[in-house]
Amino acid sequence: MTGARQTDPAGAVAESRLNRLNYKIRTAWREPTAIIGILLTIVFAYLIVVPIAALLYDSVEVQFGDERRAGAPEGGLTTYYFSRALFSPVAQDLFWQPLSHTLSISVGAIIISLSVGGVLAWLLGRTDLFARRWFATALIVPYMLPSWTFALAWRTLFKNREVGGQMGWFEAMGFPPPDWLAYGQVPITIILALHYTPFVILLFGNALRRFDSQLEDSARVLGAPPRTVARKIILPLMLPALMSATVLIFAKCLGEFGVSYVLGLPVDYDVLATSLFRSISSRQPGVAAVIAIAIMAIGIISLLIDARLVRESRKFVTVGGKGSMDRKNALGIFRLPATVFAGLIFLISVGLPLLVLTMSTVMRVPGNFALSNFTLDYWIGQDLEFVAFPTGILLTPDLWTAVWNTLTIVGFASVCSGMMGILVGYVVVRSQVKAVSVFLRQVTFFPYLVPGIAFAAAYLSLFAVPRGPIPALYGTSLILILALMADQMPYASRAGISAMMQLGKDPEEAAQVAGAGWFRRMISIVIPIQKGALVAGILLPFISGIRGLSLFVILAVPGTDVLTTFSLRLLDYNYTQAANSVVLIISAIAYFGTLAVQKMTKTNLADGLEG
Repeated sequence: MTGARQTDPAGAVAESRLNRLNYKIRTAWREPTAIIGILLTIVFAYLIVVPIAALLYDSVEVQFGDERRAGAPEGGLTTYYFSRALFSPVAQDLFWQPLSHTLSISVGAIIISLSVGGVLAWLLGRTDLFARRWFATALIVPYMLPSWTFALAWRTLFKNREVGGQMGWFEAMGFPPPDWLAYGQVPITIILALHYTPFVILLFGNALRRFDSQLEDSARVLGAPPRTVARKIILPLMLPALMSATVLIFAKCLGEFGVSYVLGLPVDYDVLATSLFRSISSRQPGVAAVIAIAIMAIGIISLLIDARLVRESRKFVTVGGKGSMDRKNALGIFRLPATVFAGLIFLISVGLPLLVLTMSTVMRVPGNFALSNFTLDYWIGQDLEFVAFPTGILLTPDLWTAVWNTLTIVGFASVCSGMMGILVGYVVVRSQVKAVSVFLRQVTFFPYLVPGIAFAAAYLSLFAVPRGPIPALYGTSLILILALMADQMPYASRAGISAMMQLGKDPEEAAQVAGAGWFRRMISIVIPIQKGALVAGILLPFISGIRGLSLFVILAVPGTDVLTTFSLRLLDYNYTQAANSVVLIISAIAYFGTLAVQKMTKTNLADGLEG
């Protein structure tokens, strides 16, 4: 009896825990939120986790045709591809030299971006610069445009006899540029620096805006010279923002493909992204998997460092009056030169490239500015002398096929991303199954850590061949839609999570008391209230997909060409005017689309800089 009484409390505790567990399960499954969470978990595990796992497996699985070199049967395990990519006699060309080029370009782009962007951020955020409000938006425009827009403009100007096709403008005018200026590291570095300078302007500018200028005043009252104030006070407090901009630029340069393709590939100047592209094009999936894994690992590490820096930056807080924080420094006699400098940067990074591309599409002979040399034939002409390009670009059926593919593929993927982003946000915020909530929050952000070209290689690895009930999808529009959906989920899911965190439970609970089911509550309450987040979750992926290249260049085929891959194919055929025309169309869609998103969502990339 005594032993029985001693075991009763333990049994009662176990029964109580079991009852609480049963209650939690019944509560979690009472609404379809838990079921939706489980379904989303399965979907994103397949769309995000499985492709990465397939890529990892490809790097150690013997591929068809490599049995003798790997010393193992097809499908067996091997370290051959790691040895070939990293330690073999060809490893220098496959990996180490592209890695060296990638790092040198990244360092150069970071130095230039920080130097130019830091000065511009200070002028916009802390001075009485002329037209400061206009410049605050105008200097962000380079990031709204595809990076390889500037590469095509550079090639139009500086192209020389190193590669075939039409001459560049300077060579046509009798000034052939040297190879180092026409192709390779110097132009790629300059173009990427100008493209990512807006990162520095935004991050550093917003940090400057929050900085209390009373600290500067106090130091000056104590006799500190301006150089000491900048070195001992301003720079230490701005360091987290500068480091964050540095890491983000590095991560972006790591996966940048378009600029290196246009200005590096013609002269065999490879970076990691183009080396990966070459490996896939030459049917070396194992080596491509190793290079993609290396790109992915470096990208993940760099962005995790950025996340750490963001957390550290929260420790640096200045407290002061708002009036003192917003006070601008008078430039005095330097006001006009500073404005000229800002205008020159805008001209170099936006005005000149777009002007060059536009003029190149209406000139028969490059660099000839005679009035008789100008024509609209490349836009609307007929019976042109080109074999594969007999009509102007606007009359070419392939253009409208690419437009249709772009709108359908990118549009459908964006709508799906936006809807799923809202559902992810709802599950993450409302679900009582914590494991599902945490998994969805993390896995939908993971594609942001992976450069686009490595993510495309992962999808190619998974869907290039049939796997179980799933047929081979390579060469179809579906693989592009799935890849784009997964790639854009970080933006869509964060928009959905942010929106749902701001929506209290009261409206839903009131509707539930009135007898409204989950679907009715979503249609009548959640979606109408969160329509702004839904629009952002659709339009932002759409604009990003319109100008995207890294995903499509790996996964698209001629039958599924979108505008970006169509323009590159034209460039490969040396149809320069046609390629530039398509890029102008893409740039216009990206720019005006971004402005439309900002207007519809009532946001502004330059918020915090206008004052």
